[in-house]
Amino acid sequence: MTLASKSHGIADPLAYLRKGAAEVIREEDLKAKLEQSAKTGKPLRVKLGVDPTAPDLHLGHTVVIRKLKHFQDLGHTAIFLVGDFTALVGDPTGQSETRPALTPEQVQENAKTYLAQVYKILDPEKTEVRYNSEWLGKLSSYDIVRLCGKYRLARMLEHEDFRSRLAGNQPISVHELLYPLLVAYDSVVLEADVELGATEQKFNLLMGREIQREFNKPQQVVLTMPILVGLDGQRKMSKSLGNSVGITETPGEMFGKLMSISDERMWSYYELLTDIAPDALAALRGSTGSEHGHPMDVKMELARRIVADFHGLDAAQHALDEFRRVFREGKAPEDSPVVKLTRGAPKRLSVLLVEMGLSESRSEADRLIKQGGVEIDNQRADDVKLEMDLSKPSEFLLRAGKKKFVRVIVQ
Repeated sequence: MTLASKSHGIADPLAYLRKGAAEVIREEDLKAKLEQSAKTGKPLRVKLGVDPTAPDLHLGHTVVIRKLKHFQDLGHTAIFLVGDFTALVGDPTGQSETRPALTPEQVQENAKTYLAQVYKILDPEKTEVRYNSEWLGKLSSYDIVRLCGKYRLARMLEHEDFRSRLAGNQPISVHELLYPLLVAYDSVVLEADVELGATEQKFNLLMGREIQREFNKPQQVVLTMPILVGLDGQRKMSKSLGNSVGITETPGEMFGKLMSISDERMWSYYELLTDIAPDALAALRGSTGSEHGHPMDVKMELARRIVADFHGLDAAQHALDEFRRVFREGKAPEDSPVVKLTRGAPKRLSVLLVEMGLSESRSEADRLIKQGGVEIDNQRADDVKLEMDLSKPSEFLLRAGKKKFVRVIVQ
């Protein structure tokens, strides 16, 4: 079976791989490699290296993993490289100071978690998983010195992060200079035809081409993907910045967070986080400017697609239905918490809101009531002095804000 017959009906593989990419270096080389692969039936070796420095992945991480999946869809060899050795060194990219060192135990634990999450996107049976400690851990002192001799210090200091740290009189440890060389050597060992990475990794990826040439190997093509902007609409998605969507979050959490992005931002999410074709995306974007398409509906479809990728179609549809219930129809979620109370004396509404966990304090509850943010059985309650009758059996639904619900049963 030729690679062309494995392409799932994709008429133009180059356009399919180019979709969403920031840069391809060099595009003519990628075209030539694809043509040669189709002619010989030999799949390209496509490398994505990830250092397991944290246990959880978010949607920002999946942008480049999805691109690796696109190569996999076309029948090429997807190499997911776990940088268990380089994680101990620490990638200097984007760092204003030397990273704190991780222990080998931390790296191994993170690596296990990474793979479980990555397989939500990649086909585990068709993915070549490698660990760079296989070869980097075996390099002798002689090998390291020989590798260092392949690259000039002046070129290394052109790295933007090194340059800015030098300008700011910030320290640079010698081992950090080794990091780009080590990840470049990975490409030599793996005989990578293509290497993928985020735009901020461009320096390291290009060094892979240089070091391959120094070892008389064919040079890899570099394909970079844009950085996904987080939920705040300003900075790159990051768990530490509190603007991320984790791929292990519940369907409801993912759906709700995705619905919080701006109407304009959702188009980059469509491009980078879904497989919608460019012409279909253009048509969808055009429809939102007409009477037939509403941005809210288009965004709900985006959220449904993304949630389905990680939790399945049924879970995604349920999350969509719940969102409609709560935010469009003003109804409580089907799984709203239930609190049972024993009959007793009347209680002020603001006190009840605090006891039900719907407000953190009486003053906050009073403010919410005055602003019309509290409902009892879908009826607005704006009297801060309202006393709730708890003297006889009853049942009512309390709502505070847009999505905090509690069903109260007095018995």
